[in-house]
Amino acid sequence: MKKVLFSLIVLAVAGVVNAQPPKGPVTPGTTFGAATNAQGAVAIATLPETLAKTATVDTKVKAKVLEVCPKKGCWMKLQVNDTTTAFVKMKDYGFFVPVEMVGKTIVLDGEASLKTTSVEELRHYAEDAKKSKEEIAAITKPQQEIKLTAKGIVIVD
Repeated sequence: MKKVLFSLIVLAVAGVVNAQPPKGPVTPGTTFGAATNAQGAVAIATLPETLAKTATVDTKVKAKVLEVCPKKGCWMKLQVNDTTTAFVKMKDYGFFVPVEMVGKTIVLDGEASLKTTSVEELRHYAEDAKKSKEEIAAITKPQQEIKLTAKGIVIVD
């Protein structure tokens, strides 16, 4: 009995260690997380103005995906405007997204806020993104950024 339990634990740990982003369709209408649709979505470019007035806002935004965590698909970066990006995590780590979403336009239903990300956390994400040691070492200051917690995502284009 102990050997069987030990074997199951080893297999579970091995599965987590070898986690990869999900595979699957990334075509319009495909959803990840809670079911959602594009109805009522606003351009993500409106978020900076909204967050200047309130700390946190429930929102449904339309945006282009710039980057997806190549390790597990557990985070994304979205284009806000020409100079600003937003960082997305999935609610309760409850779902992941495929790397093939890069370049796609999505609608994200979730919560947005302005937060300061520590140097340690920024370096962690840079490691996940397989940045060079030099790029990681160049991260020396915390960064204030738009953070989104996604409940549901749908690909629209």
